[in-house]
Amino acid sequence: MSGFRAKIRIGILIIVVVGICLAALYGLLKPISNGCTMTYMYPTYIPISSSESISPVKYGLYLYHEGWKKIDFKEHLKKLSGVPVLFIPGNGGSFKQVRSLAAESDRAYQNGLLERTFYQEASLRPEEGGADINLSGFQLPNQYTSRLDWFAVDLEGEHSAMDGAILKEHTEYVIYAIHKILDQYKVSYDARTREGAAVSGSLPKSVILVGHSMGGFVARAAVIHPRLRKSVVETVLTLSTPHQSPPVALQPSLGHYFARVNSEWREGYNVQTTNTGHYVSDPVLSHVVVVSISGAYNDYQVRSKLTSLDNIVPPTHGFMISSTAMKNVWLSMEHQAILWCNQLVVQVSHTLLSLIDSRTGQPFPDTQKRLAVFARMLRSGISHNFDSMMQLPSYKRSINIPVQHTKDVTGSPVHRPVACPANIHWNDGGLDRDLYIQINEVTVLAMDGRRRWLDIQKLGSNGKSHFVLVTNLEPCSGIRLHLWPEKGKSATSLPLNDRVVEVTSKMMRIPSGPAPRQLEPGSQTEQAPPSAVFWLGPEDMHGFRFLTISVAPRPTVSGRPPPAASMAVGQFFNPKEGNQELSPWFMLQSTYSQKDLLLEEAHPLAVKLSFAISLGLLPVTLSLKTVGCGIRNSGLPEEEAGDLESSRLCKLRCFPPVALAWDDTSGLHIYPNLNSETIVVDSSPSHWSSTQQSEKTIVLLLVDPHCSYKSSISISVSAAASRLLLLYSPKIVGFSIAVVFFALMRQAYSWDLDLRIPSMLTAVESNLTLISHLFPLAILPIFLSLFLSLLMSQPLPPFASFIGISLICYIFANGFIAILILISHLVFFVAAVTHIFIKTRWQLWERNVCFFFLRWFVNHSSSFFSLKMVRVLRANPVLVMALTAMVLASLLHPSFGLLILLFSHFFSCHNALCSSFLTASCRSHEQNNENFDCNSEDYKVSERLKFKFDGSFNRTFASDDNFSSSPDSSKSFGDTQLDLFHHRHGLLILHLVATMMFAPSVVAWFQRLALGESLPWLLDSVLSIGVILHGICNSKPEFNSFFLSFTGIPIRNVRLYFIYLIAGYWSYFSGLTLAPYRAFYAMAAVGGISFALRMSHRWNSQKKEVTYSSRKHSHRH
Repeated sequence: MSGFRAKIRIGILIIVVVGICLAALYGLLKPISNGCTMTYMYPTYIPISSSESISPVKYGLYLYHEGWKKIDFKEHLKKLSGVPVLFIPGNGGSFKQVRSLAAESDRAYQNGLLERTFYQEASLRPEEGGADINLSGFQLPNQYTSRLDWFAVDLEGEHSAMDGAILKEHTEYVIYAIHKILDQYKVSYDARTREGAAVSGSLPKSVILVGHSMGGFVARAAVIHPRLRKSVVETVLTLSTPHQSPPVALQPSLGHYFARVNSEWREGYNVQTTNTGHYVSDPVLSHVVVVSISGAYNDYQVRSKLTSLDNIVPPTHGFMISSTAMKNVWLSMEHQAILWCNQLVVQVSHTLLSLIDSRTGQPFPDTQKRLAVFARMLRSGISHNFDSMMQLPSYKRSINIPVQHTKDVTGSPVHRPVACPANIHWNDGGLDRDLYIQINEVTVLAMDGRRRWLDIQKLGSNGKSHFVLVTNLEPCSGIRLHLWPEKGKSATSLPLNDRVVEVTSKMMRIPSGPAPRQLEPGSQTEQAPPSAVFWLGPEDMHGFRFLTISVAPRPTVSGRPPPAASMAVGQFFNPKEGNQELSPWFMLQSTYSQKDLLLEEAHPLAVKLSFAISLGLLPVTLSLKTVGCGIRNSGLPEEEAGDLESSRLCKLRCFPPVALAWDDTSGLHIYPNLNSETIVVDSSPSHWSSTQQSEKTIVLLLVDPHCSYKSSISISVSAAASRLLLLYSPKIVGFSIAVVFFALMRQAYSWDLDLRIPSMLTAVESNLTLISHLFPLAILPIFLSLFLSLLMSQPLPPFASFIGISLICYIFANGFIAILILISHLVFFVAAVTHIFIKTRWQLWERNVCFFFLRWFVNHSSSFFSLKMVRVLRANPVLVMALTAMVLASLLHPSFGLLILLFSHFFSCHNALCSSFLTASCRSHEQNNENFDCNSEDYKVSERLKFKFDGSFNRTFASDDNFSSSPDSSKSFGDTQLDLFHHRHGLLILHLVATMMFAPSVVAWFQRLALGESLPWLLDSVLSIGVILHGICNSKPEFNSFFLSFTGIPIRNVRLYFIYLIAGYWSYFSGLTLAPYRAFYAMAAVGGISFALRMSHRWNSQKKEVTYSSRKHSHRH
């Protein structure tokens, strides 16, 4: 590599890449506190015997039973009468992972429904069919009538995320297991009938599939399999399942299998028509509902973007929800923790039980009803209303609130929110005197039994048209809210009965932190955290004059006021006053210096922070510190207002802040009791498929308006580095292959210009030159991708962040390849020095008596090498290597064939480098006038014998023209061998990356070796053979260009550097689409083209019509 500046650039690049990797490793290995509680159980696994020959020995099927008593397996199987649920484990998972879900389902069935609350419930969105189908009268079951029978498949802990063949075998066994389960119910039913036992209910016609990780994808692959019986699967629930693409999208067959299954799912939801457009039948998958649950930002293995069902399942048949947005969960969890986290397992168990129709004892057959059950049981009201609260563009997606259909005095229909149930009745006459609020804020410090009146027209003037209330009081039983058109005494008094609207049902639940500890009964030393938020917009309050907040009475304790365990703070505010736009420059500055934001007293209760860069890419550490309190409005006597202790007490009475972060991909993330938290959302910004909304993150802070706060914002470097590698590792892999292709292009181009072949490190460094290489190689493809989005009428990604992140990934890929090159250089240098040292010592010791036996053995072994077969093999080493590599790639595993190719590259580079070192050593001896004859016949012969492996199909020895002694030669033999080293070294780096892409697959292959291994997929073998052909047919620099001449066709100069350029662009686009396995197609295509050119050369050389391009230098003839 020429130039000191170039070395400095490469050094800085490597330091930055290593630093990012170390910071990311620190962020990923840092312990995580997910807040989950453990699930306990008494498991028993009942094997289901197989009467068929379809891989019963390899895999197994089990029925779970919860209980500590021993049971008779056969008798237990006869009692099967519930709803079958099949659990499918994921990558390396065990069938025993079903125990948490099965145990909690059993407890839920025995203990009954969850305690009912009166917070706002979620329902179907308009695009999910909520606007077309009236489900307002549909209610969840009031009791569980059937239990869930949990089955699990034992897949031997195989790594299905690493090999497409394993996924296919798992799919076929799951189909067998589904049929076996339904047949088992028929057998049990018949057995009970024969014995005269009471038979109730009906036989199940379908099985609910629950899959974890890759098991969820296996479930979807089984649904569209042609061998599956019709309508035997109607509900699929997946936990941390990658639906869009494999988590490690490296193996071509794995990526192809994902793409094929997803394509069939898209077609399965289309109406079946003839070629002329006539209707044939309904969609094949019209009865299937799919719900995907992600573990959010703590799941490092499967990001929320991968769990999305977009463009696979239409919104009318499924949705994705993050665990952070799930009702009663609100937590992010690791990939395995999602199976045992008690908060999530309990909610999922009750959700599955709620799918059962109490009349039939089987799941609802109606698709919309099942989807509505999932929506009500899993979603929360706050996640649905967040768009409208923030006035985001997706506000049109607001949900349908359950309403009562009544008529006013004129007979016109009126739709009003559902009121509190009649069994929770308040006597308005029992309320103490009314309070009339004269300021924009209203505060409740205890359950005092009072009703507070707020004049909407007066308090909501001057743009303060929104009202927000946070409280920890339960709706209906603790607090009620009404809208009044005019002042009245009672909400039930006529003629206001049809005009006063109760809006208590609009309260939305949020997770609350731990309750404060009171020093003594009646003390008010610390405010309780809020557990609900209530939001009214101007459209909600239109036509009303007053808003009332009624608080239930509570008895006093020892004659003192009730303890400060209850709170409510409300405010009329202008949303624009609480908006804080945080620019990209502000966020980037916070990486090295902490930035502060001040919230003065009387600030809006809801403060909206708009981060210009997604917190999924740059997580921020947000801390809030109370610095002041409106002591005059704190409720303390005036004589105590100036006391320091009273000021500290007042600060404690500010309710703990709450942060709500929203992202289009992963949904809602809530941070209660915000003190100092690293806020991160599991978004996927700056991808080709990203939308404009994904570039920003909205954070809503709910803070006490009576208090002033100092907010500190800083970027977590380790979290940002880990997010960079987690989100964009597929892009970096694709770009790395493109970098190698671009380096090979530069080498081939230099050869065509009669220049020295640059080293791989020099070629990589040149890729970063701004004008000559960076723009055409890295920036131009990005603009081409944007142009393609316009042509295909696809939404454009965020322009600035998409270009910026793509360039960062490209530079990171250059650094990764540079590190790989330096490591290989070190290996070659050590091997060459060791080789030369051993060779020189051997020449000194070979006349020693100790080596007499070794020489005798070598002389007598010559008879073996004189055999005809051995002579043929020695005469065609390249052919032997090629056949061996192709056989291994076709019959065992593609990586084994690529390893043979790597060994050939290594030995060729090693020999070339050793020859270059020996030539340099010879020159040094000559310059020092030492007694060493470099032109001696022994030296020439020894060097000629080293280069039998020249990459051709015939044995070729180096000619005398290749030596620097030729008078016409302008380049020495050592320089020629150094060119050969750089050329083969470039091929070695490319094929090393290709071999590394099969590393996960070969790990799975070794695991299954004892169980019997089938042939590799044809796609993998064919592509690997193409890569092998590239290494064989382009083994010498001379093969970088050809002069081809055919009859009737003028002479064409085919230059391989142009093919490398096209292959690099293809690999670059593969990285942009997060499908690096597609770069394998480019590698195989280059190999196929190289093989075709070589074969054309051999075929035309016999007719004297094709010659290699003549070169200036005799050593290249």
